[in-house]
Amino acid sequence: MLRILALLQEAGGGGDLGAGLAVIGAGLAVIGAGIGIGRIGGNMTEAMARQPEAAGQIQNGAIILAALIEGAALFGLVIAGFIK
Repeated sequence: MLRILALLQEAGGGGDLGAGLAVIGAGLAVIGAGIGIGRIGGNMTEAMARQPEAAGQIQNGAIILAALIEGAALFGLVIAGFIK
């Protein structure tokens, strides 16, 4: 862990370590959002295959959840931008 922090500090020209960590945090927010939305899509497809009559409700719920995940990821990117 300390080696990673040292590499981040060297990459920034010995500058602010918080900026490097902010970039890592922003990347993790985007990766987490992608994983979350992918899981929602997969589970939505499976649920719609099991109960086709409830497809409309399942789809609406999945869209709302995906929007909430996108909002959380955007919030993470904004915070990382402020730190950087």
